[in-house]
Amino acid sequence: MAIVSEEKIIKVLWQYNPWWRSPASVKEDAKPQRRLAYYEALQMLKHPSIRRFIVLSGVRRVGKTTILYQIIDRLLDEGVNPRNILYVSFDNPILKLISVEAVLSVYESMYPITGEKYLFFDEIQYTDDWELWMKVIYDSKKDIRMIATGSASPILEKGSTDSGTGRWNVLKIPTMSFYEYCKILGLEDPLPSDPIQPCDLTGMDDSQLGDLVSRFLPLRNHFNRYLTIGGFPELVLSGDDLYAQRMLREDVVDKVIKRDVLSLFNIRNPLLMEKLFLYLCMNTTEIFSATTAAKELENISVSTIDSYIEALEMSNLIYLAKPMNVGSKGALKGKPKIFIADAAIRNAVLMIDDVLSDETELGAIVETAVYKHMTSFYQGTPAQLGYFRNARDNHKEVDVVVELPRQKILCEVKYRGNSHIPASDAIVELCRDKTAKVTHAFLITKELDDFGIAKHQTATPILRVPAIAFLYLLGRAEAGRKINGAV
Repeated sequence: MAIVSEEKIIKVLWQYNPWWRSPASVKEDAKPQRRLAYYEALQMLKHPSIRRFIVLSGVRRVGKTTILYQIIDRLLDEGVNPRNILYVSFDNPILKLISVEAVLSVYESMYPITGEKYLFFDEIQYTDDWELWMKVIYDSKKDIRMIATGSASPILEKGSTDSGTGRWNVLKIPTMSFYEYCKILGLEDPLPSDPIQPCDLTGMDDSQLGDLVSRFLPLRNHFNRYLTIGGFPELVLSGDDLYAQRMLREDVVDKVIKRDVLSLFNIRNPLLMEKLFLYLCMNTTEIFSATTAAKELENISVSTIDSYIEALEMSNLIYLAKPMNVGSKGALKGKPKIFIADAAIRNAVLMIDDVLSDETELGAIVETAVYKHMTSFYQGTPAQLGYFRNARDNHKEVDVVVELPRQKILCEVKYRGNSHIPASDAIVELCRDKTAKVTHAFLITKELDDFGIAKHQTATPILRVPAIAFLYLLGRAEAGRKINGAV
């Protein structure tokens, strides 16, 4: 006897797919604000000549499910038969007990469906052997196109490597950039229509730079709010920031750590996982030593710490920045820097009410935001991202290093009243070193009037750019690339 009857499965499918009865019903869940990943996923789903399934990966509350509903709404508007669209969430207790095959079999038995079918599988990692069933569906049912979502990216990426090569693509969704934050609130774009990337700024004179950065004055309060509450769409649209932080702590962090991570990665010590994440929040942007962490967290083994760090990275809660060599300067080996996926998560976990009055806190938050923006901007490119720290002089560091076949970009965050750096600073020495082959160097500053070429004589000029402008330009350029390529 089957664990779950066909009648129960049909009931669940009817609840999940109200457009079978009323096509307009999806519009309540398909919110008007569209994330960049919506355009990327739509382009992949509807590509006229290359058939690929898509897996959206990202931490809770970044908008994965909303993107599914928005694409469903788009398909319905284009005249797709509502019954040719199936949505299910495998986070459902009943569906966790059955296979993808059983769901699809019941769905296909309900109606005499003809033509192309669109499947939307939410939280796919909760069903057993999901990657094998996606492979079977892709290979045997040519009339099906599919988008799935999941909160644990490397689990999905492993499935993609093992079974999905040439069948599906994993699309990572970070929290919103500052540009996306502004767009979702309907704020006016302060810049002309021409696309401008941060690297374009090095060709501007002081007058042009001054005109550009002055345009961001109306967004300054919004930037401060962004640093406080982060890039989660629902929380950005909330009118109560204190409540938003509480929801972030309870709905994102607690559910991910206390439920998702524990169930997906077989974590044996939930309390240790919570303590480790708290430890990472307190030491974000710092060099991470598993040995030190193991000693400070009840003398747990280093191997356990390493496995828990891997689980947090897989769950999209942290970034690991690897040390990178730059030029002739020997780099620190083996120790990553930890960045929390969104600085607002850290604010919520540590219950920091007023980060804006603490320059040290602000520096960590902005450095986190810079790394996240750079990671998102270069996703899908051959770029390598990390940081530099001199092996001999442990105080000499560059916060973010980006290496491409024809570019090497350095970013140092000095988000404080006085952004002056001495000639002995790592970014200055590396920009003087021609063997380093640095093409662009940025000093990320706080004040809008703190811009222009640094006075140090270097082979590669170091450009001071206010953080608000640097992050907005990165997000805007990323959006232009993704939206223009959409269907």
